[in-house]
Amino acid sequence: MVFQFFNFKTNKIFTAAGILAISSLISHVLGLAREYLLADTFGAGLELDVYLAAFRIPDLVYNVLIAGGILVAFLPLFSEYFSRNEKEAWQFTSNCLNIFLFFLIILCSILFLFSPSLVKLIAPGFNSQQINSAIILTRLMFLSPIFFGLSSIFSGILQYFDRFLIYSLCPILYNLGIIFGILFLTPFLGVLGVAIGVVIGAFFHFTVQIPSAIGCGFSYKLFFNFKDWRIKKVFTLMIPRTFAMAANQINLIVITAIASTLTPGSISIFNFANNIQSLPIGIIGISFATAAFPALSKSFAQNQKDKFRENFSLVFRQILYFVISISILIFIFRDQIVEIILRHGQFSLTSAKLTSASLGLFSLSIFAASLIPLIFRALFSLQDTKTPTIISIISVGFNIVLSFFLTHLLKSSNIFQILLKSAFSLQGIEDISVLGLPLAISIATIFQFILLSFFLKKKMRIIFDDSLKKD
Repeated sequence: MVFQFFNFKTNKIFTAAGILAISSLISHVLGLAREYLLADTFGAGLELDVYLAAFRIPDLVYNVLIAGGILVAFLPLFSEYFSRNEKEAWQFTSNCLNIFLFFLIILCSILFLFSPSLVKLIAPGFNSQQINSAIILTRLMFLSPIFFGLSSIFSGILQYFDRFLIYSLCPILYNLGIIFGILFLTPFLGVLGVAIGVVIGAFFHFTVQIPSAIGCGFSYKLFFNFKDWRIKKVFTLMIPRTFAMAANQINLIVITAIASTLTPGSISIFNFANNIQSLPIGIIGISFATAAFPALSKSFAQNQKDKFRENFSLVFRQILYFVISISILIFIFRDQIVEIILRHGQFSLTSAKLTSASLGLFSLSIFAASLIPLIFRALFSLQDTKTPTIISIISVGFNIVLSFFLTHLLKSSNIFQILLKSAFSLQGIEDISVLGLPLAISIATIFQFILLSFFLKKKMRIIFDDSLKKD
């Protein structure tokens, strides 16, 4: 029974997407419960701002090197090697595990030493007490990228062999770890308990996948070879994507820095709204994109051009069908959503109104944000990480400029501020400058989606049409 559970296999993209969507829904419900507990325990105040700011640096390492680098490079190459030689693919896997473990330990140790400077960089508006607290939390949470790095390799294995059930448990266990920290550790350790919960969640994110990976045929070997040409290819694909994810994380850091200079609680307001709007993106966009990634990678590795196009087109339409209606509902019922999730404990009415308005602005670009993960994975399956990197960097630059401009514009009374206050019923709230952040992100996200769509169509035509001519 246990063996069957850890080795449950899905054979269709829609089935895998359904499992991931349910998992994402559970994970996001837990995430909302996490937000509820954070808001109830700390409110939108200075202590929670410290935790969120401290979380940014370890999260930077995770998103740049792991979510945006290791898995993106590993799965297409593992698909290519496994289709040729299984032994070669498993040796490649062990080498990846050992090299990335070594690399992440060294990197996180260096960042541990430079935590004081990094905290001052991302939160220039913090006082000395807040900075000291953020340094402690940041150093502790540097354990989580190490666990996530190992986890990403096993995630690639499970995705290739369609073991999406076990893979889907990872984010659930991660959120449960954080909730455990809030409920059982925070009463004794304060906000430090939340950080410990992050590390516990990351550990279980990693360990739950090991039995299933072994069931797929993985057998760990103490193999460590930096000169392996396959590892060099991993880094060749990773480097452009790393720059793209670094740009995205710099974007978040800049947003955090801007928010830290606005009215107290602005970081929390932005994060609450951002986390709520990520619900449909995670459940629909990322679930379908993740489920399609192995199929797209296999189709390209096996030179099945028509199947690649068919899978991409089908998933694109499915995402769009679901996400448009959800976006409209979020915009219409944004006040009620915020009221249910956040309006309790120390969370003020003003904070709730600004969070609701931020959610409304985010909802304008949910369709684009939900389709971007699929377009990214289509390009990654073609072993092209340069195109999405260039587009991501351009979009981030555009967003940063917009964020500075719009927050500055909303600090003073003008026609634009009056229109926003009228549209979102914010009369009586003097400072609404935090709304410049979600508005800038929505505009930049739609811009990024348009560019990615254009270049993916161009890339597919060049690769597949030229290949068909050769055939």
